[in-house]
Amino acid sequence: MILIFLGPPGAGKGTQAKCIAKEFNIPHLSTGDILRFQLENNNEQTKQIKKNMDSGQLVTDEILNSIISNRICQKDCNNGFILDGYPRTINQAIFLEDQLKKNSLNIDYIFEISIEDTIVISRINNRAVIEKRVDDSDVTIKTRLFKYYEDTKPVSNFYQKKYGLIYKTIDGNQKIEELNSKLLKLLKKHWFWLIIIYLLLTSAL
Repeated sequence: MILIFLGPPGAGKGTQAKCIAKEFNIPHLSTGDILRFQLENNNEQTKQIKKNMDSGQLVTDEILNSIISNRICQKDCNNGFILDGYPRTINQAIFLEDQLKKNSLNIDYIFEISIEDTIVISRINNRAVIEKRVDDSDVTIKTRLFKYYEDTKPVSNFYQKKYGLIYKTIDGNQKIEELNSKLLKLLKKHWFWLIIIYLLLTSAL
């Protein structure tokens, strides 16, 4: 199962992705977590990533595409994975399309979590205090929201036009538990029918 979560920073993509990843035993590939892990290295790429993250700017397509491409080819992704925070630009979306096609993989669902900006800002401010994250200052939050609408929102439109049937817009203003319950119900039903189709195909061979 391959899922993509889209939405502004602080929309709750990571929270939902973690729960679903645990339920279906597939990796949750959070762009933020992957980049923060990369910061533990000491090289020129790391310096550029840190510079972008500290200012609220997006990491370049070239760097992120390379990191994600290597990650989804790892063994633990054989049964599927969840992308959270990627793709963020049209170029990244096109790159991902090519990578999936090369590996004969298909996206099962794309979820866009829609939420008001005021709630986003409040959530990220609270997260910054709890997690002591320096990359969640007021300035970087506003910059990231601006970059989301400028660069990432077009990705939602791109996927919605291309994958209308599997593209779902989710109300992110509802309670976490309620949203998670709805998503799991949808995915379990989808998983059930995938198993049935697989059994029918294998029995016919």
